[in-house]
Amino acid sequence: MSDLLFYEDAPIGLSFETGGMVVTESHIVQFAGLSGDLFDLHMDDEFARSLGFSGRVAHGLLGLILMDGLKNRAAQRFAAVASLSWQWNFRRPLYPGDRIHGRVSVTDRRLTKRGDRGILTLSLELRNGKDQILQDGTNLLMVRSRAAGDSQ
Repeated sequence: MSDLLFYEDAPIGLSFETGGMVVTESHIVQFAGLSGDLFDLHMDDEFARSLGFSGRVAHGLLGLILMDGLKNRAAQRFAAVASLSWQWNFRRPLYPGDRIHGRVSVTDRRLTKRGDRGILTLSLELRNGKDQILQDGTNLLMVRSRAAGDSQ
C-alpha cells in the first residue's frame, strides 16, 4: 500500500528510497525500437567493448524513464499532476543485468498562484547494486494540495 503525498505532506528534506529492479536486455531492445535509437553502443557488445565498455550500454534516457517509474511506484508517491521539467546527468554506464534503485529528496517547494497545487523540486539519484550513482538530477513536479485532493 502506498502513502499518497500531497503538497502539504512533502516538506523540504523529505527523502526516501524506491524499490529496485533489474535492467534487462528486453528493456534495452524495446526502448531502442520505441525511440528509434539503434546506436551500436546499445545494440552491439563488440562495438561497445571497442569503446572501452564491458559490453553494450543501456540508453541514458532509458535510465531516466526507469527512475521516473521507480519514483512513481515507490511506497511513498506524490499526488502528481504533471512533470514540468528535468535536469539530468549521466554519470556512469547502465548495463543489462544491473539492479537499480532510486533515491528521492524534496529540496524546494512552492504553492502555485491558484493555491490548489504546489511545485516540488525533487533531487533524484539512480543507483546500481554497488550503490554507485549512475544518473542524477532534478525534476520539477506539480502536485495536488490537500484542498484540491479533497474536492476530487
